[in-house]
Amino acid sequence: MDKLIVAQSGPLNGEVRISGAKNAALPILAATLLADGRSYISNVPHLHDTTTSIELLGEMGVSLSVDERMAVEVDTSSISSFVAPYELVKTMRASILVLGPLLARFGEAEVSLPGGCAIGSRPVNLHIDGLRAMGADIRVENGYIHATARRLRGARIVMDIVTVTGTENLMMAAALADGETILENAAREPEIVDLADFINAMGGKVTGAGSDTIRISGVERLQGTRFEVLPDRIETGTYLVAAAITGGRVRTLDTRPHLLDAVLAKLRDAGADIHYGEDWIELDMHGKRPRCVDIHTAPHPAFPTDMQAQFCALNTVGEGVGTVTETIFENRFMHVQELKRMGANIKLEGNTAIIAGCQQLNAAPVMATDLRASACLVLAGLAAEGETMIERIYHIDRGYERIEEKLAGLGAVIRRIAG
Repeated sequence: MDKLIVAQSGPLNGEVRISGAKNAALPILAATLLADGRSYISNVPHLHDTTTSIELLGEMGVSLSVDERMAVEVDTSSISSFVAPYELVKTMRASILVLGPLLARFGEAEVSLPGGCAIGSRPVNLHIDGLRAMGADIRVENGYIHATARRLRGARIVMDIVTVTGTENLMMAAALADGETILENAAREPEIVDLADFINAMGGKVTGAGSDTIRISGVERLQGTRFEVLPDRIETGTYLVAAAITGGRVRTLDTRPHLLDAVLAKLRDAGADIHYGEDWIELDMHGKRPRCVDIHTAPHPAFPTDMQAQFCALNTVGEGVGTVTETIFENRFMHVQELKRMGANIKLEGNTAIIAGCQQLNAAPVMATDLRASACLVLAGLAAEGETMIERIYHIDRGYERIEEKLAGLGAVIRRIAG
């Protein structure tokens, strides 16, 4: 397996272009199953997870073509199977997002129970309960969800907990249901809004996306369309933290500042000067060491759990003490033990990490445990004396497009080696 070697790097400096959002591209690719005709999706990031989604659609008989800029053309008229097999689903939890569209349009679906990052429990019962409320007949046997329905019916669905993929799956299913569906306690993430915009571009009727109550009036059929995936706010935040942790000055391009309000507020607390325009954000530390900050993750629009690990890395070399409280996933501090191998001063108390910043981390061999932990270790390596070797970087390739090339373009000392 490939490894990344990261050496202590001086202040990063320059510009970096942000890719399309993985967490928007995956549900949008699944939603193409709802449409008659061809859909053309641009700004799709070139990642392992998006490749897996394209493979999954291809496995079902969907016709796809991908150009050199990762724009994907999807034609569902050739679909021949409604099965999402374990071999593909086990590598990516988002594969369950084909369940709602297949059931809504074709009346049947057989989807393996999902895999993905081992960061905690992400139960699929909310997907299943919501589809049953819409009239689906569902049974779970031998690790597969078997679902059938003549035509789904609109329903009022109150979700026990906020779930992003649950909201997406039910929103897609409701797009072709008979009548109105109301999703209460819905997720509010920007990627939910992007999916709703895509459904509406196909002729759907979704309102309220971005709030905790989404209304979907089902239509008889949807038509393929052209759509551009929104920029990746987590990738944006990661490169801004890379600038902060090295005392540098970095401008992120092709992004949307309003998607990162909570993250930018914490970076300002860390001592960063931040300026932005319509599609760019610039962070300048003026060569200073960051200050430790307190983080409390919560559903959007609060601080995102997907930026928690990166701020743990920042706090390890910050001035003072910062607390990081994780409220979304119960097993998302696996990077802490790896940071401690590099000399970080971290104490775990339940779902809170208490981090006392130190002047200098020290390079060590470390192992990535999940996607965002991988980014955390890369950031820590930028601030550690010596060369840090990061193993299991297949995790990082699931969510960051050419991370070593983009960081090297900012002056980072980083390279990939074959395992």
